[in-house]
Amino acid sequence: MMQVWSASEAAPDRLANEDHVFQYGQLVGVLDGATVPEGFDTGCVHGPAWYVRRLAARIGLVAADQPGATLMEVLAAAIDAVRGDHGNRCDLGHPGTPSSTVCLVREGAEHVDYLVLCDSPLVVDLGSRLQVITDDRLETTMVGLRSAAFAGKASGDDNDPQARFRRSVIWQRQQMNTPGGYWVAAADPEAAYHAIGGGLSLTGPDRVRRAALLTDGASYAVDKLGLLDWHSLLALLTADGPSELIRRVRAAEREVVEDQERHRFKRYDDATAALCRFDR
Repeated sequence: MMQVWSASEAAPDRLANEDHVFQYGQLVGVLDGATVPEGFDTGCVHGPAWYVRRLAARIGLVAADQPGATLMEVLAAAIDAVRGDHGNRCDLGHPGTPSSTVCLVREGAEHVDYLVLCDSPLVVDLGSRLQVITDDRLETTMVGLRSAAFAGKASGDDNDPQARFRRSVIWQRQQMNTPGGYWVAAADPEAAYHAIGGGLSLTGPDRVRRAALLTDGASYAVDKLGLLDWHSLLALLTADGPSELIRRVRAAEREVVEDQERHRFKRYDDATAALCRFDR
């Protein structure tokens, strides 16, 4: 029987939490809605917080109605259903339409299925080793975009950090859900079939013992802040729970000097972590 502990916390400087964590039976997921930079339109009357909650609800409904569906099929159907939830008030072809990362695990009789779409990693304990399942296509895309945006390759506003930042956001949006770019849950169900998916055995010496689902606001502790490595992150989640991980991230964030070129355009981020234990 899978046991689950989770915590989710909005950024200290934001009212709405654009992350979401859920459990529907043997299905667990974390979603991270894409924050809209100030001054940018989305073509939608809804925001990221609405989108992640609606997508989570649709994932749960599809999984219940189609128990034999793969996680990719579940996600694709859920994205398609949310298209209808928008009604006729939103331009779903807008490049800034609300979007979300997705990290899912589902326990079966002999296996745990998983799906990772965009930058919400999954860390699994296989006994003698850890496996970190990531989708690094957004980061790969952003490396190229930052190089162009901050190297001053366009004329006129090369010395204006805000202008360079605006260009990078526009270019990033152009790469979303396109071949050669990165994939994320938004308005196109096809994105689900570009997720990273697979299965982990629940039997044998290399069986999965634990799995941590993280938004990048929580994985920040390892991949940017360097507070922990993946082994110690799993140990912390197991001993002290997801809330302690988020507390440590918040303490470190307060000490980070705000620098949009070295870190991110926002000093704080929503943070979510879920720990699943598969004790047999």
